[in-house]
Amino acid sequence: MIFNMRKLLFLFLLPAINASGLAQTSEPMNSNLRPDTVFVYYLGGQSNMEGFGYNKDLPPEMNKAIRNVWIFNGNHVPDNGSGGGLGLWTELKPGNGTGFSSDGKSNTYSERFGPELSFGLTIARHYPGEKIALIKYARGGTSLQYKPSAFGTWNPEFYFGNGQNQYDFFLRTVHSALSESDIDGDGIRDILIPAGIIWMQGESDADHTIETAGLYKANLKQMMQLFRAALHSKNLPVVIGLIADSKMDEDGKMMDYLEIVQQAQREFVLEDKHSTIVESTLEYSFLPDKWHYSSANYIDLGEKFAEAAVRLMLDGK
Repeated sequence: MIFNMRKLLFLFLLPAINASGLAQTSEPMNSNLRPDTVFVYYLGGQSNMEGFGYNKDLPPEMNKAIRNVWIFNGNHVPDNGSGGGLGLWTELKPGNGTGFSSDGKSNTYSERFGPELSFGLTIARHYPGEKIALIKYARGGTSLQYKPSAFGTWNPEFYFGNGQNQYDFFLRTVHSALSESDIDGDGIRDILIPAGIIWMQGESDADHTIETAGLYKANLKQMMQLFRAALHSKNLPVVIGLIADSKMDEDGKMMDYLEIVQQAQREFVLEDKHSTIVESTLEYSFLPDKWHYSSANYIDLGEKFAEAAVRLMLDGK
């Protein structure tokens, strides 16, 4: 496939990460202080990564800022929208779910959360005393295949309007996040080490046509290659969240081509030795909207994602 050359050029202009993992910036830092090493995870996808859990349902240890865990949550907008990918580094706390927004100077938090909260807390527990960073860009309803969703597409071959789609906004999010060399503002340079990609998406592709669903595996493979390139690590571990159906439609199936996309997700993991899949979603309960998980399930999903990411790291994948 011939890639959009404008997007490919932008990809190569992302902040370079040297052998130590440090994003190169010209920002002056205190050179007398030893730099901090920070593991960075990208969390992306559609609405079940965006998050529909309710903050009021959170246990006390999650209903507050998570110590030593930081997040850059890129502002999500429709394709060709303005302000996509704007954000800033802040402590991880509730409110980064659906309804969150950012203008790059300040964040507007919502009453919802996604998998990021329990993910960050679980990773931090595995690496006590270490600084953890999450980069999040997710938008509900989006697809990997070009055109099937009115909510947006991640496909890099996008030329409609001004040519800006979810992939562009992902790149802008990552570019802005990695351009910051002191994410917590403590005056100590941060060495940002990409540690993994967490991907929860596929419902839109499974709910369109059999052709769209049939292209999912190839599209997923391409997208993960591009994500790894943007994060400067061709073998970066990938954790896939298996899509699941609430079965709350009249015919007992919300997504007509569910099994095709599920099989594509499983085959991707079988063929990519640096990836794994989380299938706990098959046991989850859904909100009355028929598409989104309950608060408790978002907590479980984040924990499962974190455990899977740690296992990949320990296995050296």
